Amino acid sequence: MSKELVGALDTLEKEKGIKKEIVIDALEAALTSAYKRNYGQAQNVEVDFDQKKGDVHVYAVKKVVDQVYDSRLEVSLDDALQVSRGYELGDDIKFEVTPKNFGRIAAQTAKQVIMQRVREAERSLIFDQYSQYENEIITGEVERQDNRFVYVNLGNVEAVMSRQDQMPNETYRMHDRIKVYVTRVENAAKGPQVFVSRTDSGLLKRLFEEEIPEIYDGTVEIMSIAREAGDRAKVAVRSNNPDVDPVGTSVGPRGQRVQAIVSELDGENMDIVEWTDDEAKFIANALNPAEVIDVIFDENNERACTVIVPDYQLSLAIGKRGQNARLAAKLTGYKIDIKSETEAESIFGKTDSSDADSTDSEESQVEAPSDEAAEETVDQTTDDVVDSATDSEPEETPETSEDDGTED
Repeated sequence: MSKELVGALDTLEKEKGIKKEIVIDALEAALTSAYKRNYGQAQNVEVDFDQKKGDVHVYAVKKVVDQVYDSRLEVSLDDALQVSRGYELGDDIKFEVTPKNFGRIAAQTAKQVIMQRVREAERSLIFDQYSQYENEIITGEVERQDNRFVYVNLGNVEAVMSRQDQMPNETYRMHDRIKVYVTRVENAAKGPQVFVSRTDSGLLKRLFEEEIPEIYDGTVEIMSIAREAGDRAKVAVRSNNPDVDPVGTSVGPRGQRVQAIVSELDGENMDIVEWTDDEAKFIANALNPAEVIDVIFDENNERACTVIVPDYQLSLAIGKRGQNARLAAKLTGYKIDIKSETEAESIFGKTDSSDADSTDSEESQVEAPSDEAAEETVDQTTDDVVDSATDSEPEETPETSEDDGTED
C-alpha cells in the first residue's frame, strides 16, 4: 500500500461524492476478513489503515487474564506488565502481526472494495436522480424489445415498459424518441430499476400541462381522466377563473392545443368536457356528444343513476362497443343506466325525478369500472343494443330509427 491509495480515496471523494471515511471503514473490515481467510487465523484481529502514509497494520487483540488457556486470544498478566505497567486484568492488548507479504493481499482487497463502493455510489446516485422523475414525463430512446418489455434509454439508466404499458396502436422501433411516464423507481439488488408507461392516465395529464399553460399554472384544473389508451379518452376540466372557459382553453384555437396531444398519442381521440358541482349536468356532459334529456338518481344507491336520451341517440350515447358509456361511467364514478326516451316512458311513464328508485329494470347498465375490468362495464342488454345499433348505424342515419312513434 502507498500514498497513491490515499490520493485515490481523495479523488473518489471529490468526483463521486463517496466519503473517504466510509471507504476506509469498509476496507479495514475487508482486510480483516482477508487476513483470517488467507492465514487461517481465527483469533480476534484488527486492521488499521494509516490515512497519511497509506500503510496497513494487522493487530491481534488479546485479553489480559490470570491463567492462559488459548494463547491466540489471551495473554498473562505478567506478560502484559512487561509491555506496560498500566495493564490490569480484563484489559485488551494489541500485538502487531502484520505478515510480510500482506501488502499484495491488501492491494487486491482495496481494489475490490473501492470498485464495489463506486458501483454502490453510482446506483444510489441514479436512484436518487430518477426518483425525482416519478410521476413525471421524460423523453427516452427505444433501444430494444423482447416478448416482455420495450427497453428505453433515459440517459444513465435503461427503463422498461411492459406490454400493458405499451400503446396498442403504436409500433416501437430502435432509436425512436418517445415520451414516457415514470410510474415507479425501485432500488433493486442489481441496481435501480425504472418502470415507464405510455398508457397511464398520468401521461395524458402531464401532456395537457405541457401544452396548455392555463392547466400548468392552475387556472384550469383537470378533475378526472378516463382513458382507453390508443383509442379514446375523456378529460373533465374546470376553471378556477370565471372569465376562462375551461373547455375552449383546453381545445385551443382551431383545436391546435388538443391536436398536439392527439398527435403525441398517435391519434388517440380526446373528449374534453366541463366538470361541474351539479352531478346531473356533469354526467350529461360526460356522455358528450350524445344529447341527454334527463338524469334520474337512484335513491337506493347514491352512485347510480338512469340517463334518458332521445331514441335516435341511444346508440350514440352508448358508443361503439359501449365505449362512450363506459368512459363516462369511469370519468364520473357513477353506475350509469342508459335508456331511450320511449323505453323510459314505457317503464316510468312521464320521466321525472320521482322515478329515481326505478333503476332495477333489465336495461343497459354501466358501472364505473376498475382499470382491470374496464371492458366489462356494460351488461348483456346494453351489448344487445350496441350490436343492433352498430349494424344499423343510426347515429349517421337518424331517419332509419325504428321509433315511429316518438312524441312531439
